[in-house]
Amino acid sequence: MNHNCRINTLLLFSWMIVFHGLEAAQPNVVFVITDDQGYGDLSSHGNPVLKTPSLDALRETSIRLTDYHVSPTCAPTRGALMSGHFTNRAGPWHTIRGRSFLRQTSATWGDIFSEGGYATGMFGKWHLGDNYPYRPEDRGFQEVVRHGGGGVGQTPDYWDNSYFDDTYFHNGKPQSYKGYCTDVYFREAKRFIEESVEASKPFLAYISTNAPHGPYHCPEKYWKPYLAQGMTERQAIFFGMIANIDENVGALRQWLRNKGLEKDTIFIFTTDNGTASGREIFNAQMRGQKGSEYEGGHRVPFFLSWPFGGLNNARDIDQLTAHVDILPTFIDLCGLKAPMDYAFDGRSLVSLLYDLPVPWSERALVTDSQRVIDPIKWRKSAVMTEQWRLVNGKELYHINRDPSQKNNLAAKRPRVVETLRHEYDKWWDSISPGFAVHERVVVGNDAENPAHLTGHDWLADSDNASPWHQGKIRAAKPSEGGWAIRVEQSATYVISLRRWPRELSHPINADLAPGAAVPGLNAFRETPGKGLGATKATLKIGNLTRTKPIVDDAEEIRFTLELEEDDYLLEGIFHSDNESGMRIGAYYAVIERL
Repeated sequence: MNHNCRINTLLLFSWMIVFHGLEAAQPNVVFVITDDQGYGDLSSHGNPVLKTPSLDALRETSIRLTDYHVSPTCAPTRGALMSGHFTNRAGPWHTIRGRSFLRQTSATWGDIFSEGGYATGMFGKWHLGDNYPYRPEDRGFQEVVRHGGGGVGQTPDYWDNSYFDDTYFHNGKPQSYKGYCTDVYFREAKRFIEESVEASKPFLAYISTNAPHGPYHCPEKYWKPYLAQGMTERQAIFFGMIANIDENVGALRQWLRNKGLEKDTIFIFTTDNGTASGREIFNAQMRGQKGSEYEGGHRVPFFLSWPFGGLNNARDIDQLTAHVDILPTFIDLCGLKAPMDYAFDGRSLVSLLYDLPVPWSERALVTDSQRVIDPIKWRKSAVMTEQWRLVNGKELYHINRDPSQKNNLAAKRPRVVETLRHEYDKWWDSISPGFAVHERVVVGNDAENPAHLTGHDWLADSDNASPWHQGKIRAAKPSEGGWAIRVEQSATYVISLRRWPRELSHPINADLAPGAAVPGLNAFRETPGKGLGATKATLKIGNLTRTKPIVDDAEEIRFTLELEEDDYLLEGIFHSDNESGMRIGAYYAVIERL
């Protein structure tokens, strides 16, 4: 923690002691982050169609970060948010292909809050690893209700989940829940809060919705009114999903008020990247959307309200801020201890929140969208200051005068370009040494034995080859890939290669009927399941290759091996030696230490 942070903390807590009392040193925290909702997807930001009365009301009692930036896609934002490290340092610079894991060397909110005496709960979307040691329950969160992967119905999720009446992972174990996904997360968060209060513990409730991310599903009462206004069905459901979130936020705030918890609770609302489906309706003058290096890809809303801390009077903070700042800010606001020998890439925002007379030095921040196996310098990047945006190292925009980024000033302002390129070079040099370190699923640990691996985390050749959602699993498009694993202890292991997940209990070569539809667009489970016609299964791990026949109605092919403690690439292939020449990767592998 730097000198300014310590000054900020002392000033803040001196103020709280005088005006409120010592008990405010550890406020409760509710943090709501939605998926794919952009800056313009709020009526209070000028959207002419979407209605978000509860979020508008929150905004009117909040400190607002008006120049707050994240990463252009979801797992990268979550990695930086959780750790206080730039995405490419934290590890999850992609959303699939084995590159969505938050490094084991990174701290997390769960770790720091739980060590500070908090009850810690996580509800909804994690997307920083579905296996040990990357799951939220491995990273300091004591109560977890989550789906798998980056969204409901993706490959690591429980089979045939589709937003309604799904099975989620409760502290690592599958459990059935009734209701629409977003409603379930907010309901479970309330249960956790009540239990924390009964235990006399301050709480951190991290509510991370998969909505309004696709596939687009929602109760019809939320989206039918938008469809009646002439929108496409996709746009209407996208807005309907936001309307449902808005209703849940309003209900949760009222519930906290009724419980007498509102004043002592820091309540935050934000989103993880630019809009996915609202740009054509309204994009707040910004260029680009989700995935873009332009402003519309990474500038998002951020509202913070804390009545007891005096942060409930509407005020805008216009300085440049980012996701890497949030954990250092929490450490100051909540009286937590920073990890030893841990250098944050962000800085505490306390002096801005309280308008303290502490100098705020201008800085350059970098955000980018890599979405590749190994990061590429300058790829889809933006170097940001409070005045300038350098895009891809070549385009320069005066963001205050040109918020839509239409007028490229690079040729007219070469010194600014040179300065910002130098800032990027320093940033790149600081993070690139870590690219050689590959995060690996750890097998053989009691915390997850057996370990269930899915094709979502294959080191596939391309995004198209990655079977990241269950529709692709059903369609059985030819693709192959392998998993980077670490065998934690030398022992006998059984590795089972599967075409379908164990909870389905279905033969490798059998077709599968389409699943039931749900309100909205086509669900992943509506894709018919294609049988393989494979005759053999081959396992490759390290330098070892084993092949076995597929007989009768086999659901999995099991290989028993003696494995030494080491790092391995694990591959499974279903194939045929007949005229069809069928060959496809095993979408699932179950690894058990005997």
